[in-house]
Amino acid sequence: MDNLVVVLVRPRNPLNIGAAARAMSNFGAGHLRLVNPYTVAFREARSAVGAADLLKSAREHETVAEAVADCTLVVGTTAVRNRALQHALRRLDRAAGMIRDQLAIGRVALLFGSEKIGLTNDDFSHCHWLLNVSTHQDHVSMNLGQTVVVCLYELARESSTEAAKKEETQPASAGEREQIVESLLEALHRSGYVKPGNDAVSEKKLRRLVLRLNMEALDAKVLLGMTRQIVWKLRQGISDEEAKRGRLSRRRKTDD
Repeated sequence: MDNLVVVLVRPRNPLNIGAAARAMSNFGAGHLRLVNPYTVAFREARSAVGAADLLKSAREHETVAEAVADCTLVVGTTAVRNRALQHALRRLDRAAGMIRDQLAIGRVALLFGSEKIGLTNDDFSHCHWLLNVSTHQDHVSMNLGQTVVVCLYELARESSTEAAKKEETQPASAGEREQIVESLLEALHRSGYVKPGNDAVSEKKLRRLVLRLNMEALDAKVLLGMTRQIVWKLRQGISDEEAKRGRLSRRRKTDD
């Protein structure tokens, strides 16, 4: 559980943040990160019984990308409702083993959305897949603090039939994948592939594509080197073209 990162995205109630910290302390998870929390008063939440130090050391971030940059697996939680999801959705009881296996070899981020709207589609774009806690169909939404408790309990349970094996290969981190996305986006912009007004849609599609590749760290470095070389060449081409137009313009003025 030391490799687990609990990320609360835009939490609004300090008591829920405190309850999440207490649950983390109960089950041995020590990394709490918050993305744009509603208030700074959460560090004094009375609900964080026995977890005051964990709450004080919680890190704040402005974006989800920053909060998960060092994680090799990013999983979002959702109540689903009537949303049309573009990610694979797994039930907690069936997905816990997969997360435990990944925790044995790398850092995993588990994302929880705000009490009001949960995680947005933009938040989902940073996730490999989504997690759902089975609830009664007439009341699918759970309290934020309770959701964290249920998820951590399931992840902390040990199964006698599971043996997490450390792999020789290291998965690419979210930060490395994000660099690839940014580099590819610049290349697509400079090549004219991304049409005006489609920036946000193209970025989400590209990030989902990169996530589905499930790259190893070494592969990510190679691909990033390729994309950066392409961007550099595109920049050079534009610079050469601008210089050529400048020379032609000067010649015309001289002829006149």
